Parts: sequence; C-alpha cells; structure tokens
Amino acid sequence: MDDDSKSEAMTKSNEKMKASRFIERLKAHRSPEELKKIQRYFKTGEGEYSERDKFIGVRMGEVFALAKEFIEMPLDEIEKLLDSTIHEARAGALSIMGKQARSKKTPAEHLKELFDLYIRRHDRVNNWDLVDLGALYVVGIYLIDKPRDILYKLARSKNIWERRTAIVGTGQLIRQGDVDDTFKISELLLKDDQDLVHKGMGWMLRAAGESDPGKLLAFLDKHAATMPRTALRYAIEKLDKKQRAHYMSMKVVGRFNA
Repeated sequence: MDDDSKSEAMTKSNEKMKASRFIERLKAHRSPEELKKIQRYFKTGEGEYSERDKFIGVRMGEVFALAKEFIEMPLDEIEKLLDSTIHEARAGALSIMGKQARSKKTPAEHLKELFDLYIRRHDRVNNWDLVDLGALYVVGIYLIDKPRDILYKLARSKNIWERRTAIVGTGQLIRQGDVDDTFKISELLLKDDQDLVHKGMGWMLRAAGESDPGKLLAFLDKHAATMPRTALRYAIEKLDKKQRAHYMSMKVVGRFNA
C-alpha cells in the first residue's frame, strides 16, 4: 500500500471513530418502550434530568456493544461524547474509556490520559452508572501503582458523584489484594447522607471482605452499629447467616443507644 492509500485508509478509519457517528448509530437503537423502563428505573422526569441528563431509550447492552465497535475512538472525540446531553452517549464514552483502560495494548501514557480526562470532566459524570463505568476501570487501573491521594480528595468533595468515585475507584485495588484504601475511604464516608454513596461503599466493602475477611470483620466490629444501614446490608451479603444477624443486631442496638 502506497502512502496515499495509507492516508486515505486512515482518514476513513478516523471518520468511523467520530463522536457524531457514534451518536448517529446510537439513535438508531432508540425504543419508546425502553425509554419508559429507563424513566422508571432512574426516576427521571422534568427538572434536573430534562436538561442535563436526557435519556433517549437505548438499552445499555446496545450501548456497550457499540462502545466495543468504537474502542479506538481518540480522546478528543471521547470528550465530545462526554459533552453530549444524551445520557447513553456519555455512558458510551465511559464504556469506551473503560475498555481502553482494560486493554493490554494500552500504553501507560494513555492510561494517564484516560485518567486525566475522567477527573477533568467529572462534571459530565453525573449519575451512579456513569461513575461505575469510569471509576472502576479508568481510575482504578491507573492508580494500581500510584499514590491514592486523589481518592481521599474526592471522598471529601461536596459532589455526590465524586464521593462515589472515591470508593468505587478502589475496586481494581481490591482485585490486586490491596484493600487498605477501601476501608480508610469507607471510614471517611461513614456519615455521608447520600444513599448512592452508601451503596457504593457497601459494594466495595463486600468485595474487600472477599479478599480479606478478617479486615472486613474488624471494620464491622468497629462501625456496624453506626454505619449507614444500606452500606451495612451490602457489606455483609457474603457473610454467613449467623454473622449477618449479629451485625444487623448491632445496628439495631446502636440506633437505640444513639
């Protein structure tokens, strides 16, 4: 293939990886029935969601399949997807970022670029599902061999989604057998007033407990009586029936002693 042919092929490839093309393909999967399901699930309606988080009715399975096709999308086009008012487009952007982060072909410098984009454009990561798509892989994989100061900064944020990122971002660390940050950040979030943060915390505590059961039990012995009920229920799901009853009884006693 001569230079002109290579250039033409590259141009065609770049055209296929554009955000506008992704959204065009995305809209072809719209379904009124799916939109009704999404609106019930996410409790969307007028107000906040109508302008900043507009669903168009595409199943997440179709979003993820499309993201797989667009896995080579460059960062500037991914950022255009993040700028979209369409929720499924932003989910696609974060799915692409997660797939790139997980790819063994991705060099270290690109992992940093993905991480920097996620943190810089966290304003566009404004729902729990978007956090989970990005934080679990883009943030977690990058931080495996890095200092975790950013997670503690996010845990103290006034923004609910940044706080959820702080705890969900420890997921990949847990998979490496590194659970200390999960427990430390959970302690910072014990008095959080948002249920979606509690759910993220409980999810990560449960995962950390599978990696290190002793540390989970020690955490629960110390905090079960006062931690958010939702987080506690999630955290103890994999314990045996007797242990679950014990820690839930601590929560009841803690409530009456408050």
